[in-house]
Amino acid sequence: MEKLIIKGPTPLRGDIRVSGAKNAALPIMASALLASGTHKITGTPHLRDISTMIELLKHIGAAVEWNDEINITVDKLNVDEAPYDLVKTMRASVLVLGPLVGHLKHAKVSLPGGCAIGARPIDQHLKALEAMGAKIQLNEGYVEVRAKELHGANFTFDIVTVTGTENIMMAAVLADGKTILNNVAKEPEVVDLANHLRDMGADITGAGTDKITINGVAKLKPHPHHIIPDRIEAATLLMAAGITGGQLTISNFPSSMLDTAIDKLRSTGMEITIDGDIVHVERNGTLKSVDMTTAPHPGFATDLQAQFMALMSMASGTSIITETIFENRFMHVPELIRMGANINVDGGISVIKGVKSLKGAPVMATDLRASASLVIAALAAEGTTEIQRIYHLDRGYEKIEDKLNLVGADIVRTENKVG
Repeated sequence: MEKLIIKGPTPLRGDIRVSGAKNAALPIMASALLASGTHKITGTPHLRDISTMIELLKHIGAAVEWNDEINITVDKLNVDEAPYDLVKTMRASVLVLGPLVGHLKHAKVSLPGGCAIGARPIDQHLKALEAMGAKIQLNEGYVEVRAKELHGANFTFDIVTVTGTENIMMAAVLADGKTILNNVAKEPEVVDLANHLRDMGADITGAGTDKITINGVAKLKPHPHHIIPDRIEAATLLMAAGITGGQLTISNFPSSMLDTAIDKLRSTGMEITIDGDIVHVERNGTLKSVDMTTAPHPGFATDLQAQFMALMSMASGTSIITETIFENRFMHVPELIRMGANINVDGGISVIKGVKSLKGAPVMATDLRASASLVIAALAAEGTTEIQRIYHLDRGYEKIEDKLNLVGADIVRTENKVG
């Protein structure tokens, strides 16, 4: 098992580029199951989750080539199943449910269950499919969905769900009649999927608002697609510059997707200048403590909460972070405390009293975004930090140590010694 060894403090200075968004690429890849032919996808990050989705698509019957671009060729799909061995490693595997039901009118997908940041059930996906005429059966850890014909429906999600919105959009594009989805997710990745489905011939309006309307069509066709930049990586880089007192010029930056985060970071005293898709960020003075509450887009993303907590751990004063999305998303707190942070947790609220310095320590990543928080904390900490279980990091950040080393970081990836 690999680990990262990070020596700090190291102010980051230089030019860095944001990779494509994993959370946009995965549903775009799954949508290839809706149309026969070859689907060309560019700008996809080289990540473990992308490899897992490729294995799943191959298992279902697609032919996939991945060099500088991904080419997914769909001819005859001979398998309708997403097996447990793949779903257990990546919850987003459930995204094949919608296109399989939409195209084949049947699917068998392993239940994803919970994860390190809390339970994320798919009941909303299933309720929507039932409203569209599908029959649902649960059998030995799998959900089986069958429909003689999917028909349009007016469905309201009980909670805002990104994968639920994406799955039902993909199921509805080939359904008979009009589907209206209410209380939908408004994330940029949802909008990107809707745009791509329209390019394929779907009739979709309203993506990015509370209501999406889909008029079913008879057939879709492949269309090339370039993946949008990763807004979570982009904001993580801003905070890495802020916590280290550095200066970065970040290209391929999706500033329009990060208005709330940018405003919040400016409140801490960071200087952020936007010029199209290029952003310059620096922090010359002391970081100021500010409060933050996570919320669905366009609010402050829960995927940035851990990184923001690391930033606030070195800010002047006391800040309060309220997590409203996932119940277990403070698992990084004990690891930051090991590095000298002063954090108290009460339910979904964390109180952070800023300290003058963090100290390097052996720590363990508990999930994807927690691992990113430990990396940026380590960049600012005095001494050496060893981060274990970095396979979490590799799920969402493309060659992160290579990128950061080019702008001044001192990061080495190495194998743990056995025995």
